[in-house]
Amino acid sequence: MILVKPHTLKTGDKVAIVSLSSGVLGEDFVKHQKELGEKRLRNFGLEPVYMTNALMGIEYLQNHPEARAADLKEAFLRTDIQGIFCVIGGDDTYRLLPYLLDDQEFVTAVHDHPKLFSGFSDTTINHLMFYKLGLQTFYGPNFLNDLAELDENLLPYTANTISSYFKNTPNLKIVSSDTWYEERTTFSPEEIGTARISHPEKRGYETLNGGGIVTGRLLGGCIDSLNDILTSSRYTDEREICFKYGIFPELKQWEDKLLFIETSEERPAPDEYEAMLSNLEQRGIFGVIKAIIVGKPQNNVYYQEYREKLKNIAAKYRLPVLMNVNFGHAYPRTVIPYGCMAKIDFDKKSFEITEPLFQE
Repeated sequence: MILVKPHTLKTGDKVAIVSLSSGVLGEDFVKHQKELGEKRLRNFGLEPVYMTNALMGIEYLQNHPEARAADLKEAFLRTDIQGIFCVIGGDDTYRLLPYLLDDQEFVTAVHDHPKLFSGFSDTTINHLMFYKLGLQTFYGPNFLNDLAELDENLLPYTANTISSYFKNTPNLKIVSSDTWYEERTTFSPEEIGTARISHPEKRGYETLNGGGIVTGRLLGGCIDSLNDILTSSRYTDEREICFKYGIFPELKQWEDKLLFIETSEERPAPDEYEAMLSNLEQRGIFGVIKAIIVGKPQNNVYYQEYREKLKNIAAKYRLPVLMNVNFGHAYPRTVIPYGCMAKIDFDKKSFEITEPLFQE
């Protein structure tokens, strides 16, 4: 499937801020982070615009998925909005699907006005929805986790990622960060200006099960979210709704893809991780893809244990695996563009997007 690409961002553009899952940005206790995120967007030359319900708070948005959906529709209908940043993830974005996919005006707006859409985690559901609708989106930085970083400046690697939204380079080399950072344990106003705990990256990219060059288009997301779709392990109606609207790609759509997966901030135990891999296996995915790209786990937790589980799958299906890539819930963050052609050189341990991220 060839997806429609959005346009690059440019100085002076307005970008929508949408709360598609958690409504935390509307709470007073994150006011200082909200102000930091706004400041950072303006430093990039962008003007943040909160959609109508984005600041309505946790309880209201929990109880009104239709309000969250209305905000995403608003962002696509407004001609003065050029890009969309998700506030944060959560765990129930699937509840928006009926309000969006049954709304022909929204579907038409996505087709007619493709816009940059950036986020990760439970936003996987939104990305897969857009994949179904034919729009290329970006598994990348969001507002609270990235733009509202409490340190004096953005994490340099992540800042470089956001800068890539302004450039239409013919290819994007995704290199390993030389530093990784722990998640903060507190986000209070007193933390403003304090640096994250950081560590030198000693592994870089690690490869499992083979060498050579593999090319293919990118498809995947947070493995926890993918698993929730398949099992309804979190919400009893999630699988039914997601399959009703065809959110999880059919097996044919996984053929020859590069599967990218990463684990959530819940840091699933190794046996849970193995079960998630098994659920993907039962869908037949490992039998048709060409390679697996694995995000660094948050705080490096269970790295070796996950490695062993992946090693077993890789050997069983003769799949090469590129591990420890900087996307998903670990800091810092790169961007993975859905549907883009990519090349992995497993001998040189290199990862490259081999087509422009945006349309001319």
